[in-house]
Amino acid sequence: MDIRILNSFEDAEKYRMIRLESLKNTPEAFATSYGEEKDLSSEEFKNKLQSKTSFTYGAFNQGELVGIITLYQEKLIKLQHRAHIGAMYVYPSKRGLGIGKALMEEAIKKAKSIEGLEQVYLAVVSTNESAKKMYSLLGFEVFGTEKKGLKLEKNIYFDVDFMILYL
Repeated sequence: MDIRILNSFEDAEKYRMIRLESLKNTPEAFATSYGEEKDLSSEEFKNKLQSKTSFTYGAFNQGELVGIITLYQEKLIKLQHRAHIGAMYVYPSKRGLGIGKALMEEAIKKAKSIEGLEQVYLAVVSTNESAKKMYSLLGFEVFGTEKKGLKLEKNIYFDVDFMILYL
């Protein structure tokens, strides 16, 4: 398995495909909906991968993109000591192989390399025990829960746990 920062030119379409699948298949795991991103062009996905304050990693298994994660550094001066990890997804057929953990470790490593960055946040659906366990093993701690923090269609709600890692 190879993990690297995604390149906007060669990886944009692969990233678009896995991102849309993640939003469609696990809508409770993301704040963004499939409907909000399904019509974005490959060019718009290329632009996302070119940001100077976010870093999107991909896990490749025999050349196939099987997992993604993004580290976003805050842009506002008073918040630049913080970053968020989000948009994490591993194809269901590849789960349980340590890919998610490897992606998290790569994002944390990048966070530690950014001058002035002191803490990393993430949000996870409260019922996602396997993800929360992995995040805890990597040093993240729950610091709050938002009741009904995520709402899907038909009034389906999910509580969201907020976790932090001090670097």
